[in-house]
Amino acid sequence: MTDQPALASKLETGVSQLRCIACGAVGEEGAKSVRCAQCGDLLEVLYPGWKTSAGARAAGLDAAGLKKLWLQRRTSWNALDESGVWRFREILPALHDWNYVITLCEGNTPVYQLPSCGRAAGVEQLFAKHQGMNPTGSFKDTGMTVAASFARQGGFRWVACASTGNTSASMAAYAARAGMRSLVLIPQGQITWGKLSQALDYGAVTCQLKTDFDGCMRVLDEVVQRMPVYLLNSVNPYRLEGQKTTAIELLERFDWQPPDHIIVPGGNLGNSSAIGKALLEMKELGLITRLPKLSVIQAEGANALVLDTKVGRGAFLKTEAESRELARTMVDLGNAYGVPTRALLTDMDVPLGRAVGNAVEVAESVDVLAGGGPEDVVELTLALAREMLDASGLDGIDPAVTLTDGSAMDCFRALVAAQGGDLTQPLPIGAQSETVVASHGGTMGDIDAMAVGLAVWRLGAGRSAPGQQVQFGAGLRIHRKPGEPVAAGEPLFTLYTDAPERFEGAVAELDGGWSVGDEPPESRPLIIDRITA
Repeated sequence: MTDQPALASKLETGVSQLRCIACGAVGEEGAKSVRCAQCGDLLEVLYPGWKTSAGARAAGLDAAGLKKLWLQRRTSWNALDESGVWRFREILPALHDWNYVITLCEGNTPVYQLPSCGRAAGVEQLFAKHQGMNPTGSFKDTGMTVAASFARQGGFRWVACASTGNTSASMAAYAARAGMRSLVLIPQGQITWGKLSQALDYGAVTCQLKTDFDGCMRVLDEVVQRMPVYLLNSVNPYRLEGQKTTAIELLERFDWQPPDHIIVPGGNLGNSSAIGKALLEMKELGLITRLPKLSVIQAEGANALVLDTKVGRGAFLKTEAESRELARTMVDLGNAYGVPTRALLTDMDVPLGRAVGNAVEVAESVDVLAGGGPEDVVELTLALAREMLDASGLDGIDPAVTLTDGSAMDCFRALVAAQGGDLTQPLPIGAQSETVVASHGGTMGDIDAMAVGLAVWRLGAGRSAPGQQVQFGAGLRIHRKPGEPVAAGEPLFTLYTDAPERFEGAVAELDGGWSVGDEPPESRPLIIDRITA
């Protein structure tokens, strides 16, 4: 056991202060407004009280003392110590009384080592911190516990947010825990029902507005100005203070040895700001001796989403009804999150293109970007590109022209170069090959995409167990597509692998998956349907 909450660390309420990120004006800590009174920009929490003649100290403790105290608390049954946020309260803004803390034992989320993903990514060690293991299923809980606690200390009966999902569920849960009321403004048709149901279960009052997320925020700002309501969106500086403990947990897990690289999803950039702030503060306090590289992954211009949903023998879902249901679900989900989403239902009874595998498919894709490639691959590429252009509201661009005039290839070449690649280097191809030839002439019949996929897997292009090495050069080329004429003795398929003992199993999988007859097979459109909101 550790000490009681009120004695767990000195209550140094003057240690931290709010400061405008733009003009530097100092704000009133714990105030209702989350914006600067001088210029209207956002506020951040600083800790000038850490500066002492002996160097930076939090609660009077040096780095070794902080590490020891935080580690001891992991064995405590104290409610504050059980929280993965408040366990680090020495480097959080202090409340006037620890009894104001609202906690659901958030944080303390697991760190998983991912050896298979690491090998696939070409890195020696790869780890993932699973923030979905927080009480409401979202990292938002780590920030909400701090911000909601300051709302409770301020005497607020109501808290509010605009949300399309996670924030509303988290806010409602912490408000309910403290006996406060919660108000959620949601943009019409742009919230996930699972998260909305959480908020409703916790007693939140929800109002659906005929506007987007930004419109909800404008209305909410007016509500907060006029009424005794406390704003709990991520613009609240105390939210980021709680979220920075994710990085502190991570470094503690690594015995305070920073990893080479931390990668964070972008979103509204609140998490990346919090983690970056935590790293700087840990270095200031001497908890770490160097800063790791921090990268934010954000989809540039991610204002629309186009999905290619496969159906047929080579697809995960074999029937059109199943694939249509999947496409509809994903389209509805995307639109619920405020991202215009649509899907094409496309055929996978027969293989797309003339190459199946790893490097051989890449080579075929490069041919398409250079203005060549199989007709069906070009058809699907253009259809998907046109859907994306239309969904994004970009007019006057013909993707067919970009393939023929070389601009698509120029863009791809620049993208590869930016990642340190070189398109002039040859792609790997299996050192051994075997050809399947036609025993008689006629017309190429159906080619079963599943049979081809299994054959390529047998060649080594896929794994049969976690951790197995994939052959990048393993694959198969199709020389005759369904409906094309075939002469006796003519090559139909060429198989590639580095392990010739794999040919027997691959050919056995391929047998029965194709035919040569007198009549062409019944044709089926490549693009079966278009699913929209």
